[in-house]
Amino acid sequence: KLFFTDYGNTAKVERCDMDGMNRTWIVDSKIEQPTALALDLINKYVYWLDIYLESVEVVDYQGRRRQTITKGRQIRHLCGLAVFENYLYTVNSDNLSILRINRYNGTDVEALARLDNAKEIRVYQKRTQAAVRSHACEPEPSGTPGGCSHLCLLSSSHKARTCRCRTGFILGTDGRSCK
Repeated sequence: KLFFTDYGNTAKVERCDMDGMNRTWIVDSKIEQPTALALDLINKYVYWLDIYLESVEVVDYQGRRRQTITKGRQIRHLCGLAVFENYLYTVNSDNLSILRINRYNGTDVEALARLDNAKEIRVYQKRTQAAVRSHACEPEPSGTPGGCSHLCLLSSSHKARTCRCRTGFILGTDGRSCK
């Protein structure tokens, strides 16, 4: 799945399949300007920053069990969001510090470091990387991913895929080759 935020005409947090199909709004009320998003892949939670409402909130992958982690004026200066173990990590754009926030109660806020021009943050750790299993976009003997001549995008499951073409090409009637 792909998770993303939007604050155009209607602010929301959404999810869809990797090929863009099956778009689902998981948060569309009491939300104004969601600017950063982080996933807890193990427990299946979505965290986001709303800089207009000055809050950090969380829901499960279906949009249920919504909770506010923390609120306050300091939120409007946050950008980027990552989750690891018991904490959320973010960047304070006002003083360029990396902050660590307890994700269960919003307390225990600690400035860890200062970085010039930081706008985003990511945590890389082996446990947060999903195990790769056989999937529909694996290279075929010919070397093409999933049999697609240009792009192979996973669909509704690891066993389904959609072929797409680069800009300027159209998908052939076989659903795999681009012309």
